[in-house]
Amino acid sequence: MSWLSAASRHQLQRSLMLGFAHAPGTWRTGPGLGSGSRLARRGSARGVEVSRGCGLGSGFSNARVVNSGADGSLRREVRCSAVSRSAGDAENFAGDFRNDKSQAKWPLLASQVEPMTAINGGVAAEDGELLWSGRWWARPMDTRKQIFCNRSLNMKSIEAIGFDMDYTLAQYKADTFESLAYAGTIQKLVHDLKYPTELLDWKFDWRFMVRGLVLDKRRGCILKMDRHKYVKVAYHGFRELTRDQRQAMYGNTLSRESYDEPDYALIDTLFSLAEAYLFMQLVDFKDAFPDKIPTRGNDYSQLYKDVRAAVDLCHRDGTLKQAVANEPSKYINEDPLMVPMLKMLRQSGRKIFLVTNSLWDYTHVVMNYLCGKCGTDGGIPRDDEWLSYFDVVVTGSAKPAFFMDGSRAPLFEVDIRTGMLQNTDSGTPMAQIGGVGIQITSLPDPNVKQACRVFQGGCVAHLHKLLSIEAGDQVLYVGDHIYGDILRSKKELGWRTMLVVPELAAELDQLHQTITTRKEISEMRTQRNELEDILQRLEWCLRYEKHSEEDHQRLEQEVSHLRRERAAIREQHRQAQRDCHHMFHKTWGQLMKTGYQNSRFAHQVERFACLYTSYVTNLCYYSPNKSYRTTEDFMPHELQGDWR
Repeated sequence: MSWLSAASRHQLQRSLMLGFAHAPGTWRTGPGLGSGSRLARRGSARGVEVSRGCGLGSGFSNARVVNSGADGSLRREVRCSAVSRSAGDAENFAGDFRNDKSQAKWPLLASQVEPMTAINGGVAAEDGELLWSGRWWARPMDTRKQIFCNRSLNMKSIEAIGFDMDYTLAQYKADTFESLAYAGTIQKLVHDLKYPTELLDWKFDWRFMVRGLVLDKRRGCILKMDRHKYVKVAYHGFRELTRDQRQAMYGNTLSRESYDEPDYALIDTLFSLAEAYLFMQLVDFKDAFPDKIPTRGNDYSQLYKDVRAAVDLCHRDGTLKQAVANEPSKYINEDPLMVPMLKMLRQSGRKIFLVTNSLWDYTHVVMNYLCGKCGTDGGIPRDDEWLSYFDVVVTGSAKPAFFMDGSRAPLFEVDIRTGMLQNTDSGTPMAQIGGVGIQITSLPDPNVKQACRVFQGGCVAHLHKLLSIEAGDQVLYVGDHIYGDILRSKKELGWRTMLVVPELAAELDQLHQTITTRKEISEMRTQRNELEDILQRLEWCLRYEKHSEEDHQRLEQEVSHLRRERAAIREQHRQAQRDCHHMFHKTWGQLMKTGYQNSRFAHQVERFACLYTSYVTNLCYYSPNKSYRTTEDFMPHELQGDWR
């Protein structure tokens, strides 16, 4: 672009001060920004020195923010160090998760008023600025923080946004919470269901199980299958089945298995990982000591029923929830972006609601912790301030039945001062149905008006009325359970849906690290296909065409040579693919893939979730009015050639 007029330079300077940067090498700076200077990959401006590219790349970790005083000598550095969100801290974007093609397209330029604290790579400042709208905003975004779109969604059409709590707003720590659930289930099996005391010595490997698997109750197997329901990986207990064994069990049937209840159970929630692991241990124990666990023949379904009964006992007597309430920081990850996200969504004019199966006493503890009001170093007592971020809270919702059209479940209002249920048939307040007696450490101030109403039970018709919702597609619901949260709300109600997949962050990390390996595997498969085509043509020629004896011998030698090559490259290809999958998980491989096909879990995500992402607070990185657009679908014939 040619030299700008004074007015244009002034307008550009104003834009830069607001944090909106244009492509380097295009704009020339105005007065005060180095007149006549060209903004290149490395540039400097009043108040900031920028290393190449945008602030979300590796260069940002060394970017120095200059606090210009009268003499211009005062300087301070803001260095964003990468820390794990799983440890409860915000995470910056230093790393290689960038779109290289647009690496230098959006250089980072600070405004004259600097934020005192940069959280999450400049996501939230002390004044509450969020990354997408703040003066530190820059592209491209860390892939692990992106929201991915299966079905286009314009947020301007959304009137209400709802959340599940457990494993959506509240991300539990796998090593502590799942171990707690496992230990509690073992105790119930031994002391209530009279299982052998040897179980008390068992240990839980929380890294072993993943979501998306299928549990075969009768045969005692755990399966991983692709979107066509082809079983690619199978374990009987902890013994992996060979390909022939898998085929004998699940392939050679005249009628195709549905892999649904009652003979199968889906491991589709993070809550179910511990019980699935325990089931595998019990299968091995029964095989080794059949007299210690009497069941009918080789049917293992009774083991699963007992495990489920033990898990239900843990939930009914409040063992798990009481432990979490006593020490929430041990079991729940902190997320400093939770409150900024909820505030941003409310400020955008949306109605915000919470629908959880947990009851009020436990919900109150968890939401206080997520909003920084308990379990902190300062020992801040719990209060009801977190309710100010919501318009409606529904506890004890009994999802997925809550979403069923025509449900007649009664709706009770909760008195948050006492935890008692109001508007009962007799008019007398009663205790929470199923409450576990978690104590509220401080009562709400009676002089302060309650921020929002809290209910227990009810159905979706009640919720629509409370929110004044006229059409299902005006609601976006965010949850972690494909069947309990996503499928029912979308299929029955027409709600728009967003699935939280915490495992996605690690999956994206590994995808980046295996780019070269996966490319080599793809090339190997192409070579294998070409070799097989050549071999099959020669075999056909040798079998059905007439040749001289000399040519016949030569063809046989060539065919024999190609068969050896095919066997070698086939084994090499299989081993490389197996090794690549084990880089994601040593047992089950890539979460979203089964071989070359999408896994059954990935297929469900694609079918039922309009949006999906790794953490609920990734909403912070997008405008509340963003229009999410899906990528173009391709069929195999459209992927031929280099025209894309």
